[in-house]
Amino acid sequence: MADLPENFIPVYLFTGFLEAGKTKFIAQTLNDPRFNTGESTLVILCEEGEEELDEKELAKSNIKIVTIDEQEDLNEANIKRLVDEAQAKRVLVEYNGMWQLKNLFDALPEDMGVYQEMCFADATTFVNYNQNMRSLVVDKLQTAEIIIFNRYNDSIDMMTLHKICRGVTRGINIAYEYTDGRVKYDDIQDPLPFDVNAPEIKVEDRDYALWYRDVMEEPQKYNGKIMHFKGLVASDPKFPVNAFAVGRHVMTCCVEDIQYMAVAAEWDDARSLKSRDWVNVTGRISFERSRLYKGKGPVLHITKVTKAEPPAQEVATFY
Repeated sequence: MADLPENFIPVYLFTGFLEAGKTKFIAQTLNDPRFNTGESTLVILCEEGEEELDEKELAKSNIKIVTIDEQEDLNEANIKRLVDEAQAKRVLVEYNGMWQLKNLFDALPEDMGVYQEMCFADATTFVNYNQNMRSLVVDKLQTAEIIIFNRYNDSIDMMTLHKICRGVTRGINIAYEYTDGRVKYDDIQDPLPFDVNAPEIKVEDRDYALWYRDVMEEPQKYNGKIMHFKGLVASDPKFPVNAFAVGRHVMTCCVEDIQYMAVAAEWDDARSLKSRDWVNVTGRISFERSRLYKGKGPVLHITKVTKAEPPAQEVATFY
């Protein structure tokens, strides 16, 4: 384990839907001598499936298991009480797939934080979950370091699973575990729909969401590039006189999560633009500080602006 601040309690978070393999993996982890070194450990189970942990046996290794069935009981005061009673130096949480992760993140005491987050899914049912509970699938994917697809076999379309995950985040690692125990790691390449190495990059309307995510995740690789794209203006009297924002409304998973995703822009004639104007913009990207970000981010130094018609699909998506 990497060095942690003194008195900091790391949380190992295991997410996914019921019968996805979380409990089995936790049991294997707790029985692994490389992990189980006798350190006082609290395990919080937020749902119960077919697999069960052997509480009596694990107690011999200074591991305490508690179950929380109601989401309102997963609050800061209760978590702190459970940690204190167990004198825990680390915490494992098997999270309920039907609960939003923000509730857990908000409930963690100040001296606790997620050290590692792993998501588990049944490869045979994941597509159906995505179709019927997309917002919950996105919730579990967007902060996980890795997703492990259990019960995978070659009749399952790997590309479909890959695209669902990459549609949420490009940073997640993907692994496929076969029923015989073999594990295959995802090595599918996702080329962007434009040449990121070109000195000038034109972003088509259909590709705005992909470009925006990429420029926010890796802004340095766009530093100095000339960009051309269509966007919606956002202006505010509180902005510096030459500053505005330009971007699109983007839907990640469903109507409820549509957000305006924009980059900071600078132009001498910024005050001539009005909020909700559609414009075609050309400018050079620079990774620098901006008051619109309250820190560093991609800033578009505008060289040309023309009024434009809205795109055929005003809300951008990753598909």
